[in-house]
Amino acid sequence: MKGKILALFLTLILVSCKVNQNKPNDLNYMQNIEKVAIESSAKNSVSTIQAGDQLVIWITAKDMDVVKPFNQNYSSSEMIQTNNTAGGNTPSQGTVTISGPTYIVDANGDIDFPVLGKINTTNKTFTGFKDELRDRMTQYVVNPTVSMRLANFKITVLGEVNRQGDYTISNGQATILNALGLAGDLTIYGKREDVLVIRTENGQVIHGRVNLQDANLINSPYYNLKQGDAIIVSSNNTKDLTAKQNPNTGLILTGISIAVTAVAVVVSLFNKK
Repeated sequence: MKGKILALFLTLILVSCKVNQNKPNDLNYMQNIEKVAIESSAKNSVSTIQAGDQLVIWITAKDMDVVKPFNQNYSSSEMIQTNNTAGGNTPSQGTVTISGPTYIVDANGDIDFPVLGKINTTNKTFTGFKDELRDRMTQYVVNPTVSMRLANFKITVLGEVNRQGDYTISNGQATILNALGLAGDLTIYGKREDVLVIRTENGQVIHGRVNLQDANLINSPYYNLKQGDAIIVSSNNTKDLTAKQNPNTGLILTGISIAVTAVAVVVSLFNKK
């Protein structure tokens, strides 16, 4: 009888000392996707042009000789290479070359465009600015076409992910799920229900938090990322407990287990006599 009591006592010790682990469904994203009415998130993806943006603008028309003055900052040897890679030693995940005349938006929101001179971009969206350029060039060119891309769309992912770092998105569009995918997903210690996004717009720093387990994430203004966004994944309680745990705890528990087992065996043999 005493042996059984000691065995039960040993089991209780081991269970009480075990670190609580996340339940399997705590690691799943958008668990209630079937129950969520997904609204159009297009309004949240509209970005305005910011100081420091590198705009690649290429003008074309039926007669390319006519538009040469508008592309005069560009030579065929120029190109911008962007890739979806992290900082440090993370291997490349695909490189895309963007070529074309490049204009850097200055602190006042201006770019110096050939023939047209200085053009202000403050509070203008990419689509709106493209339309403005096309309208202004119709004074010089018949049916001009304006192609514009953002060459330095960069985001940062930090915290409990497998690959922290800066990532450049070649097409200038990304969601928070795309970014976490580039970063190799969250570790098992990442707090999925409380991910911080820090954003700078028009010189103002704002922030918001998203719950990756809730499908309403899709309707959040932080679902579609914007230039310069930083995503920070905090550690969950399991990681915090593990960090605070004595590194010798495992050895101590093993010693206790062996000692209790030995006592149980001795008592069991003693009772048989």
